[in-house]
Amino acid sequence: MKHARPLGGSGIETVPLMLGGNVFGWTADRAQSFAVLDRFVAAGGTLIDTADVYSSWGEGHKGGESETMIGEWIKARGRHDDVTIATKVGFLEIDGRKGLDPIHIANACDASLRRLGVDCIDLYFAHTDDESVPQEDALAAFDKLVKAGKVRAIGASNFSADRLKSALAASDANGLARYTVLEPEYNLVNRDGYDRAMQQLCVAENIGVVPYFGLASGFLTGKYRSPDDIAAGSRGQKAVTYLEKGRPTLAAMDAVAAETGAKLATIALAWLAEQPGIVAPIASAVKSEQLEDLLASLDLVLSDDQLSRLTAAGS
Repeated sequence: MKHARPLGGSGIETVPLMLGGNVFGWTADRAQSFAVLDRFVAAGGTLIDTADVYSSWGEGHKGGESETMIGEWIKARGRHDDVTIATKVGFLEIDGRKGLDPIHIANACDASLRRLGVDCIDLYFAHTDDESVPQEDALAAFDKLVKAGKVRAIGASNFSADRLKSALAASDANGLARYTVLEPEYNLVNRDGYDRAMQQLCVAENIGVVPYFGLASGFLTGKYRSPDDIAAGSRGQKAVTYLEKGRPTLAAMDAVAAETGAKLATIALAWLAEQPGIVAPIASAVKSEQLEDLLASLDLVLSDDQLSRLTAAGS
């Protein structure tokens, strides 16, 4: 298994795979969620990603379902010291407030702590940028949570390079907690969320990167290769944008699969984990058996030639 890596300047370490919790309490019921979490930890995984807004989009859901499920799992196993929980604030409205309004950040943090059943959130993300709030104000709110012991480290998700750069400058100028982790959309077929400017910024500023949609909504598993496949898949419509431009990438992945014997999902995550600044790609599984291909990325070592061919195919 690949060694644990430091997650930027957060003080957290993780193996190069972060478990996505968006499915817990949504498409994964209690038994399935617990089985996936147990298997992930048994395999050496420690970093689990969720958000207060998961899964508000589900029928009859209001948000907080994923955090609640993870909290129930923590309570049932009787320990939290061997896992690191990351959650987010910004998209879920509480009492008419959302985004990075300082009052909302404080209230949302307390709500997440209650659902998770923990005293401290290991990694708390601004789930979205919010230009309606001065960055100093949002960072001051996060800083208060860190100083109060409610949050260990903070991160940013869905920020542009310019906005992340200005936020770091605001933290440094005002002595406030600093974003030490970035969560962008990034995968073999969509690299816009972590473009060259962002990559250079994260490497220079020691920002650990944990990209989401690492499997491009299932497209990089190879199961969506035609319009018929997309029509049949429950998540297939998200993959439609990848179908044309992604065919060369799938061809390159098929070649690497023939050389290594690895599944396409494993290859996609292993490629991500070797990109500059990337610490741990995020991927989720509804069933524990689906997790095996993700965990296999912790053992797959791609050659320089294979990495280069995969990179070139999606450029």
